[in-house]
Amino acid sequence: MNDHSEGPVGAEVGEVRRFWGGLGLPGLVDVHTHFMPERVMRKVWDYFDALGPLTGGLDWPITYRHEEDRRTELLREFGVRAFTAMLYPHKPGMARWLNSWAVDFARRTPDCLHTATLYPEPGVEAYVREAVEAGARVFKAHVQVGAYDPADELLDSAWGLLADAGVPVVIHCGSGPAPGKHTGPGPVGQVLARHPRLALVVAHMGMPEYEDFFGLAERYREVRLDTTMAFTDFGEALMPFPRRALPRLAALGDRVLLGSDFPNIPYPYLHQLRALERLGLSEDWLRAVCHDNGARLFGL
Repeated sequence: MNDHSEGPVGAEVGEVRRFWGGLGLPGLVDVHTHFMPERVMRKVWDYFDALGPLTGGLDWPITYRHEEDRRTELLREFGVRAFTAMLYPHKPGMARWLNSWAVDFARRTPDCLHTATLYPEPGVEAYVREAVEAGARVFKAHVQVGAYDPADELLDSAWGLLADAGVPVVIHCGSGPAPGKHTGPGPVGQVLARHPRLALVVAHMGMPEYEDFFGLAERYREVRLDTTMAFTDFGEALMPFPRRALPRLAALGDRVLLGSDFPNIPYPYLHQLRALERLGLSEDWLRAVCHDNGARLFGL
C-alpha cells in the first residue's frame, strides 16, 4: 500500500479519512463506483476523452485513470468499506457476459458488492435469476447509455424478480448530462406503478429532474437516490440543484446514499464529500448518507 504521506494522492487520502473520522464513522459506503472488464473500461475512457454526445460535450478528464488493482487499492486507502462494480451493456447479448465477469471480480474483491446488470432482450429474466442465485447484491441499469425504455415489457418479469428478491437496482434514468429518448421520471414511474416494492436507487439524484425524482421517493418507500456528481462544482455548473428543494432532501435523509462515479470523475474524490458537507445539513444527515444508509441497505 502506498505511503499516505507522499504526494497529492496521499494528501487526499488523509483528508478523506479525516472527513469520515470526524463524523465518527468506520469508513464510507459508496454505491456508485465503476469496475468492468479492462477493455470495456478503456472504451468508456476513450468516449469521455472524445467528448461523446452522452457527456453533454463537456471536457471530462478522468481523475483516477489507473490500472484496476490501483483503483481498488485507492478506494481502500480512502476508507471505502464497500463499493460497487457499476457496469452496463449498450446492446443485446452483452449483459450476460458482463455478469460473468462480475462474478469473478466479486470473488477476488470481497469489499466490492457483487454487481450485475440487465438489458431488454429475450432471456433477460433467466440471466437476472442466474445472477441473483450467484449472489448479486446490486444491479445497474443505464437507461441513457442503453437507450431503452425501462418500462419495456421485456424487462417486466426481471423487475418483478428483483422486487421479490429485494435486490437494489442503481438506475441512471435522469436526463443528465444529456437527455435520452427514455430518460426522465415518466418511464421509471411506469415501472414503479407495476412494481411498487422494487428497490430503485436513482443515480445522480435524478439530475436535472431532481424534484420529480424526489416525488417518486416520497411516494414509493423503496426508492432511494445516490449523490453521484450532485452538488459538486461540476454538477452545479451543468445542472444546479434547486435550493428550494433542500428541505425535501433533508427529509429524505434515510434514503440518500453516497455515490461518486469513481474513477470516472473530473475532480478529486474528496470534492464529492465536501460538496455534501457544504449543503449545511446536519452531521446526522451526513453520517446516514456517507455510511449508515448504505450499510443498512446491504446488511454490512
